[in-house]
Amino acid sequence: QLQLVESGGGLVQPGGSLRLSCAASGFTLDYYAIGWFRQAPGKEREGVSCISSMGGKTNYADSVRGRFTISRDNAKNTVYLQMNSLKAEDTAVYYCAAAPIHCGATPSQGYEYDYWGQGTQVTVSS
Repeated sequence: QLQLVESGGGLVQPGGSLRLSCAASGFTLDYYAIGWFRQAPGKEREGVSCISSMGGKTNYADSVRGRFTISRDNAKNTVYLQMNSLKAEDTAVYYCAAAPIHCGATPSQGYEYDYWGQGTQVTVSS
């Protein structure tokens, strides 16, 4: 069964850090771009970042550029999202998704992605 599982979410104070993981099972991520997305209550899904299949290309939403870093370890079949200097407006459910595509210049809303994880909650609050 093809599956993506996110982990690493939680409650953190403003200015803090979290590292999200996206682990794949049932298929190899080697040939897939991986995107991170988030959705806050009452808001549309937002593309956060994308990393190409071999990691050579990445993109970031303007709202997270300079604070978030996407990376991947294909040997572990896992993609990461390091989130630093977190703000209250980063609060959302974060999802990872996989697609055999190239990352564009900016993150998309995710309609072209084939496989999705169940999401992990990130709450930034004092």
